[in-house]
Amino acid sequence: MDPIFTKTSGAPVTYSFDEVTFQLQEQHDFAWLRSLGKVFCVFDQQDSGNICFGMEKDGEKKFVKYAGARPLDFSGNPQEAVSRLIAAVPLYAALNHRNLIQLKDHFRTANGYAAVFEWFEGECLHSHWSFAGEAKHNHPDSPFYKYKHLPLEKRLESLNAMFEFHTFVEAQGYVAVDFYDGSILYDFSHDITKICDIDFYRKAPAVNDIGENFWGATRSKAPEEFILGAPIDAQTNVFTMGAIAFGLLGGEKDHAFSKWEAGRPLYEVALRAVSEDRELRYDNVSTFKCFWDEAKGL
Repeated sequence: MDPIFTKTSGAPVTYSFDEVTFQLQEQHDFAWLRSLGKVFCVFDQQDSGNICFGMEKDGEKKFVKYAGARPLDFSGNPQEAVSRLIAAVPLYAALNHRNLIQLKDHFRTANGYAAVFEWFEGECLHSHWSFAGEAKHNHPDSPFYKYKHLPLEKRLESLNAMFEFHTFVEAQGYVAVDFYDGSILYDFSHDITKICDIDFYRKAPAVNDIGENFWGATRSKAPEEFILGAPIDAQTNVFTMGAIAFGLLGGEKDHAFSKWEAGRPLYEVALRAVSEDRELRYDNVSTFKCFWDEAKGL
């Protein structure tokens, strides 16, 4: 079935693919999508300029990330989103790891660029398109809520997958940028964690070339990620790992021990990691993970 789109004056363009409907700011050619199979889901509420599709063909599912269109929540230039996606593609080869979603293919279209990934039956911990605001924390069907109610041991195993991947990232000479709970997928049936978005990771050394609006979620950004010209390095990533730990085991930006679920030794490691003073943090993610593992009793 070919895509169907409708538009009334001044209104968004509504597209229907198979049983999926989504809206864009303006008309766009998606004829290329049909060769990838049937659309069974869409993620169209992104402010990055990407729109993503779940596709199925011959019994195989894939995840397609596409830049070049104008999603409703995107206020930038689509061609800048295209350039960012093209620049991100080599990262998935350079940082190929068992805990990272696998890139299978990528190609240009008439008006954009597509990256095709393996499909992973996980749920995004920051599913803002379904569970916005307080619903993320309070709705029993929210992936974040379900994750926070997992047994502590399962969450510690999940965090280990994240720390393991970022130790590898560091060893390859890269730094993580824009890693937050929206980058984390968790398969609740098999207790598997995957990282799904490394598009803004950078080769070290790196600097904050944007300023206060440097890429990332406020709840997990280090102080230097708000300062133009500041270094973005291994100690920045140490802060991010600590912030993620507080988000998944504690009170997120509230670092009170009373909200921490994993005992005093791990709390002390996480607290040092999120020190405002860079010099008080661990030197790198590898060292942080060593202290973390020791505090776990490994």
